[in-house]
Amino acid sequence: IACKKDLRGKKVLVTAGPTQEAIDPVRYITNHSSGKMGYSLAKACMLRGADVTLVTGKTALTPPPFITTVPVISAKDMYEEVTARSAGMDMIFKAAAVADYRPVHIADEKIKKSDSSASIDLKRTDDILKYLGEHKTPGQFLCGFSMETENMLENSRKKLKKKNLDMIIANSLKMEGAGFGGNTNVVTVITEDFEKELGKLTKEETADRILDQILAQRGEV
Repeated sequence: IACKKDLRGKKVLVTAGPTQEAIDPVRYITNHSSGKMGYSLAKACMLRGADVTLVTGKTALTPPPFITTVPVISAKDMYEEVTARSAGMDMIFKAAAVADYRPVHIADEKIKKSDSSASIDLKRTDDILKYLGEHKTPGQFLCGFSMETENMLENSRKKLKKKNLDMIIANSLKMEGAGFGGNTNVVTVITEDFEKELGKLTKEETADRILDQILAQRGEV
């Protein structure tokens, strides 16, 4: 079935997947993000006619066809690639699971184990979503994602306001059918004056429902 081309002429940026923060040449800090939600969004936008750029951390997924794919590794890489492109975008979906912290020092050689305990000093990574919210251009739509383990709606609403987002997609790691890795999701779409749980859907169905909601909100349906 052919998709309606209701995003034709729109430029869309999607971030997806995890970041990897090096500890030494062998080890790194990362998370369980599979990238599936971001890739599903990129594909849905492409099928609906948008010009899509996907900035992606390392995943096991094949990028959708007919989009521009920008592979990155670290949070710093993703920050640089996203901020260099953000101003020209009509919509930005920040679906990547970016590390909040990275090691202060990266060892040049493999750290050898010893009989004593070890610790790693960490520092904050650049806040990509904060930058995007502060530099949002007129008419640009900024959508963030919130993965929570407690107080999902409350924490997501705080993030929506603090980061100057137009929409946030919230889900709980503890809910069956949601979270990292799986092919389904259970999300709640939140804006300043709107809240709607979409129920358990495939990630591709979830992506389409999110786009429908954005276009309805913007009066472009």
